Amino acid sequence: QVQLVESGGGSVEAGGSLTLSCATTGFTYATYCLGWFRQAPGKEREGVAALDSEGLTTYTDAVKGRFTISQDNAERTLYLQMNNVAPEDTAMYYCAAADSLAIRVLNPNDYGHWGPGTQVTVSS
Repeated sequence: QVQLVESGGGSVEAGGSLTLSCATTGFTYATYCLGWFRQAPGKEREGVAALDSEGLTTYTDAVKGRFTISQDNAERTLYLQMNNVAPEDTAMYYCAAADSLAIRVLNPNDYGHWGPGTQVTVSS
């Protein structure tokens, strides 16, 4: 059974940094995509960053140069390093996994496994 559990969310001031983690269990596919998504109140869930089993990373324009997605294969943990955060980054952040490379990596509809989310609040 695949399980994803996010941690590391919290409150931070604008311009600060935060690192989100996503512990994965039961996800042992050789080819995969892992992604970070976020959903602010009243808005649709949107893709933030993705990383696939070939090492390719993808970012939405709003976070390019500020956020970095990475993984620790040994610990089976996905990370999102968030630097220079802004109030518009406030949202519930989710990690997700897909057992295929043939997906739209920033489209939440293409992911089948999700964590419960962790809240990030950025104050101005």
